[in-house]
Amino acid sequence: MDENKFLKALRAKFYSFSALTDTTWMELEQIAQFVILPKEELLLRNGDVSKNIYFVCKGSLRAFFTDLQGNIYTMNIFIENNIAGSMASSILNKPSEFTLEALEDTTLISLNYSRYRELIEKYSDLKNCYLSYLEQHWIIEKEKREISLVMEDAMERYKKYLALHPDIEKRIPQRHIASHLGITPTQLSRIRKKIKDIT
Repeated sequence: MDENKFLKALRAKFYSFSALTDTTWMELEQIAQFVILPKEELLLRNGDVSKNIYFVCKGSLRAFFTDLQGNIYTMNIFIENNIAGSMASSILNKPSEFTLEALEDTTLISLNYSRYRELIEKYSDLKNCYLSYLEQHWIIEKEKREISLVMEDAMERYKKYLALHPDIEKRIPQRHIASHLGITPTQLSRIRKKIKDIT
């Protein structure tokens, strides 16, 4: 495993939100731990309190929950260069409302959330980075997704998703992609067929 390569990727991820000093990064590196997760293994169970946040170095995770009728919904799919975890659970120190499962053999960098918060309080550059991350993912992207679910049809959503993740179909089961897009696997099959017929 090329730990240096993955740590550089994590650093680039942080820097995409805001620049960090070398001192801040060195302290972040000290709390970084590598986790190897085999395919189909659970990283976080619904009802457990999330103690860590994760950076996906290699592989993929899905966040899903089950409703009272037993229907399973995929909230999100995290592939390389994504930050994953139950932020609400970590922030509130309350049980997670969803489960995180490895869809492939997955390599992660784990950051203990309590220690990460201590560093945020200690270093203003890391605090700026954290605020920028929250704005991007919890406000801007969340709003875009909510509007997309209402304003765009399923084919538009699927095409946009493929544009962002061109190889996703080769890696992730169709039922998970469909659930994430808010449609059934049958609907997704029809959409894929229409796209093939057009092209």
